[in-house]
Amino acid sequence: MSGMDANGRTGGNRHGITGLVLVRHGESEGNVAATRARETGAQVINVPARDADVGLSDTGREQALALGRRLAGVPQQSRGAVWSSPYARARQTAELALQTGGWREQIRLDERLRDRELGILDMLTSAGVEARLPQEAERRRWLGKFYYRPPGGESWADVVLRLRSLLADLDRDHPGEEVLLVCHDALILLFRYILEGFTETELLDIAATNSVLNASISRFVRPAGTGAWQLESFNLADHLAEQGVAVTEHAGDADVRPR
Repeated sequence: MSGMDANGRTGGNRHGITGLVLVRHGESEGNVAATRARETGAQVINVPARDADVGLSDTGREQALALGRRLAGVPQQSRGAVWSSPYARARQTAELALQTGGWREQIRLDERLRDRELGILDMLTSAGVEARLPQEAERRRWLGKFYYRPPGGESWADVVLRLRSLLADLDRDHPGEEVLLVCHDALILLFRYILEGFTETELLDIAATNSVLNASISRFVRPAGTGAWQLESFNLADHLAEQGVAVTEHAGDADVRPR
């Protein structure tokens, strides 16, 4: 592995952002429904709205408030820009956290931070894909999670392309700042892929063994605003446990490697 700049290049002399704080949204109603569907063997996830409009659960709201109390401890001079996925669960997490933490920064919504598009697999569990779309299930196994693109959806490699574009804009718009991003679990893993210069195999090894916790915090630093990124912390949820708020783990499909 090798350190990469925000555009995926080693080194470089452009000065950009100096830190990147990545937050997964709080537990959503969709997280709860998906976990229940998997546990019961259901083929379809019973969600109340389209993916972009599924909001936080009651637990997710408590997690967002706890995140805000953690952010209240960040000195004013260290607070940088805040960007968020436009999806309701992420936007609500950002709004509740900033209000609770006393941050005055305006949240910038950007569609490049949205969750991965699942296309025809949307609302289906793994059991549902096997039963209803067996050819797609086989193609997903053959290609692996990084390169498999469901019809009408995105592969992880597709998501990487939009994240590289976003990082370039962050460097341009916020040089010398630490930026807070509120987004989704797959995106946090893919930011690691870009910033740490992982191979497909290295990324999938992490994805198979790590679940990004709701309202968890991960942080990358690059004090000079250029050169290699360093992962300072990953997937921390101590701020939830310390405040007596539930730490929730809603993992995706762990069968990620091609075979």
